[in-house]
Amino acid sequence: MNNSFLNMASIGDFDPLNASIPATKVEITVSCRNLLDRDTFSKSDPICVLYTQGIGNKEWREFGRTEVIDNTLNPDFVRKFILDYFFEERQNLRFDLYDVDSKSTNLSKHDFLGQAHCTLGEVVGSLGGRLEKPLGGIPYKKCGTIIVKAEELGNCRESVMMQFCGNKLDKKDFFGKSDPFLVFYRSNEDATFTICHKTEVVKNTLNPVWQAFKIPARALCNGDYDRTIKVEVYDWDRDGSVFADSKDTIQRFKKRGSANTDRFQEQIRSNHDFIGEFSTSYRELSRGQSQFNVYEVINQKKKNKKKKYLNSGTVTLLSFLVDIEVTFLDFIKGGTQINFTVAIDFTASNGNPAQPTSLHYMNPYQLNAYAMALRAVGEIIQDYDSDKMFPALGFGAKLPPDGRVSHEFALNGNPQNPYCHGIDGVMEAYYQSLKSVQLYGPTNFSPVINHVARYAASVKDGSQYFVLLIITDGVISDMAQTKESIVNASCLPMSIIIVGVGPAEFDAMVELDGDEVRISSRGRFAERDIVQFVPFRDYIDRTGNHILSMARLAKDVLAEIPDQFLSYMRTRGIKPSPAPPPYTPPGHALQTQI
Repeated sequence: MNNSFLNMASIGDFDPLNASIPATKVEITVSCRNLLDRDTFSKSDPICVLYTQGIGNKEWREFGRTEVIDNTLNPDFVRKFILDYFFEERQNLRFDLYDVDSKSTNLSKHDFLGQAHCTLGEVVGSLGGRLEKPLGGIPYKKCGTIIVKAEELGNCRESVMMQFCGNKLDKKDFFGKSDPFLVFYRSNEDATFTICHKTEVVKNTLNPVWQAFKIPARALCNGDYDRTIKVEVYDWDRDGSVFADSKDTIQRFKKRGSANTDRFQEQIRSNHDFIGEFSTSYRELSRGQSQFNVYEVINQKKKNKKKKYLNSGTVTLLSFLVDIEVTFLDFIKGGTQINFTVAIDFTASNGNPAQPTSLHYMNPYQLNAYAMALRAVGEIIQDYDSDKMFPALGFGAKLPPDGRVSHEFALNGNPQNPYCHGIDGVMEAYYQSLKSVQLYGPTNFSPVINHVARYAASVKDGSQYFVLLIITDGVISDMAQTKESIVNASCLPMSIIIVGVGPAEFDAMVELDGDEVRISSRGRFAERDIVQFVPFRDYIDRTGNHILSMARLAKDVLAEIPDQFLSYMRTRGIKPSPAPPPYTPPGHALQTQI
């Protein structure tokens, strides 16, 4: 497929599916080795039970069970678990093993063999998507090991490039011809419709040829090739341009899902002239240019009024080209590492850390806002970094022993080796820094951005990707330098997450986010949108449930990372490395259900 096909992504203007459709589905396969032997005259008859945990609470819910395999301590279970995978969520899993002694479905009637905890991110982030962990849960006993393998399901990984033209569409303008555009809707299982694409407006013609556009197949049909796709044809009206032409308006509907489709449709119809509509399906469209893909545009109101009404023109499919999308998990499976760096604001505007009013206050009973943001994001990202060693930086403080001001200091006090082991290590270094440095100022972002950019610039082959988390309370002091740093970093394998804590106004952060207007510096625009900003106060649960607050924050700030990651890889023509061959333990033939 040529580069122009890969680079055209009209769906990027409007993709309401990001919030409601998982990144992918993952198939989980379970094996165990050296299980406990609970039977007297034979070996155990094991079964594996998978539990998942809801966001914001600790309740474990049974997800499913494998088959029972008789008389073995080394089962390779055939029955799979299929899970929706979300990069931006911490998806906790628990595997319980039992020796089945009867036909009862009540697990308390069977002998417990051990359990293991992990996250789905840990499994997919492991080399080859294979995680091996010891089983525990029985004091003073070695319970054996569990091997969990994750494989991305390949269904609905297609993207399609389509182009349409119109012929003899109804004339709607008094002094000229129509200005037509198309709006595409995917049907849902509950008979509602979700908007999935809008074409550009072609001015002053009844025979428009719209630009080709690229859209994921899941956006059109969610994997069901026979699902109805509805297409509405409108004549653009200058008075209603806010609804047909504005990307800002489309973006506002981007994350709201099908619940807002009726309102969006109502707004378009009330602001533009409805020409008519037609229905099709992915399977029909896949026939390509043919007599099957010439559609009559029907306006039902006109048809009901006029006996001789035939149609309001036709729309023809000109081309239909399919491409298989490379996914984020393809790169992770191929060994790409996500490198996570944290930078924390130590400016005086945060308040004295010894006082309860400070944003850095170390409350012995709960995390402060900085710690919550750090743990929320870090606990998810750490699953994709094999060595779990993270640089942790601070900025805006006076350092011992001489009181010099630094905007790029190591939280662990070691500038030659700022790495901390795991998120717990980062948290410990953060708390130690609060005891040793003096909060000062100003609030300069560019030094820490440039710090990570130097590392990202040295590894551009797709083997590593860098995520910088900046947690701050205030207004940026070096806005011009920060913009320049972001523009420079936009061509590197790097993303920046900014979490604003406290009550301050964060107008400058919104500008850096670049969702409304692509950020620029000295006349040069950022190559990609690499910044995601959120104010933490928007995610604080009113009931005081901090786990839920952290889950909401992580979900929103990390949701864009896979797309930013893939945009870098695509623009550089980087393909994922092949995954390592599947692991087959020596001497263990595949067990079958007895």
